[in-house]
Amino acid sequence: MTPLRKVLNVEYMPLKRREFIRLSAGSASLGGVLLSGIPVGLEHRVAPPEAPSPMMGDVVPITVEERQSRIAKAQRLMADNKIGAIILDSGTSMVYFTGMNWGASERPMVAVIPVQGDVKYVCPAFEAERLRELITIGKEVRVWEEHESPYKVVAGILKDFGIRTGNVGIEERVRFFIFDGIRKEAPQLNYVSADPVTAACRMIKSAAEIALMQKANDITVAVYKSCIALLHEGMTPADFSSTAENAFSRLGVRGGLSANFGQASAFPHGSIQTQYLKKGDVVLMDDGCKVQGYCSDISRCIVFGEEPTKRQREIWELEKKAQAAGFAAAQIGAPCENVDAAARKVITDAGFGPGYKIPGLPHRTGHGIGMDIHEWGNMVMGNKTPLQAGMCFSVEPMVAIYGEFGMRLEDCAYMTENGPRWFSQPSPSIDQPFVS
Repeated sequence: MTPLRKVLNVEYMPLKRREFIRLSAGSASLGGVLLSGIPVGLEHRVAPPEAPSPMMGDVVPITVEERQSRIAKAQRLMADNKIGAIILDSGTSMVYFTGMNWGASERPMVAVIPVQGDVKYVCPAFEAERLRELITIGKEVRVWEEHESPYKVVAGILKDFGIRTGNVGIEERVRFFIFDGIRKEAPQLNYVSADPVTAACRMIKSAAEIALMQKANDITVAVYKSCIALLHEGMTPADFSSTAENAFSRLGVRGGLSANFGQASAFPHGSIQTQYLKKGDVVLMDDGCKVQGYCSDISRCIVFGEEPTKRQREIWELEKKAQAAGFAAAQIGAPCENVDAAARKVITDAGFGPGYKIPGLPHRTGHGIGMDIHEWGNMVMGNKTPLQAGMCFSVEPMVAIYGEFGMRLEDCAYMTENGPRWFSQPSPSIDQPFVS
């Protein structure tokens, strides 16, 4: 290990010189990002960078045809589950099926997808023209004036679809007051969860969705490389997050990275205690960005400013071994819980736990990911859902040791017919957070 490299008279993490250069290589387009992360008062010490070149030029949005195929699949699933229609409130599933991104308010705007027929929309009358500008799936908009009941309008649509009895599916994000209003207007119907339709559709990603998630991961890796190079003594988690937000923005997306230092790294989602980065701290970093509505999620752990201790190296290597075991257990047809069981066994065999006890692995090994950063398909004990091609999920076991530090390595994977593939390549070592 070469001596600590000094940049701008600030000491950075103990990367070899060639590794520091490698982390910055290819980041000329991130020059503006780097400037945005320089500690306050030091900006004048760096020459202005080249104009940034965002990484979004080759992004292909989800097409109308793909959304139509999603609705066709939903309708097949509705028929299989004897559901006459599903109701969507503003939120992710509405975007998924219709492409409609509509802000939720006290005035309901809902979409109704019937088992047969076209999608219909209900919205306030004064919003109808704005809604029509946005519609790419379906045509009909039914309105309600301010003194009228939107729920009566929804009930009318269901009746016109011929749904006078039987099941109507309520998507999980539909707010209670909307569900309750519809139920009172059409009490003869049986209201059920729409999860067998919506979750079953969204859990299996298409090639186009996977491509967008790959792009989100590629951008996140680029931002990590630049932001890790800007870690400096005395930095706070908020400083790091601000740097990352600016970096993502320069690359044309919204995103963020959180960080926790030292003992606070043992808390899976951080601590409220004030943290100032110092030499020898474990730095646990997490999160990502969205590209065309699709998420990334990556975690990295390093030791800042000093050679890692024997204890830090041992726990990091244990964490890496657990992550690799979880990934290897992800095989077509195997239950999701196998991923958790394999990763957890590595950690408990090393004397931690058992189960969720700390010191040890306090949370599930992974979660589904897609348009929401946490979706269906959790890698957790008891989830017997078979792994299928197109499922996407994180592999992120953790070793949390209160009073010392925590180590979590997180990369997301997607299933192919031949097994899992990584969106981002796992860390090679505690000294090298990224492959290239």
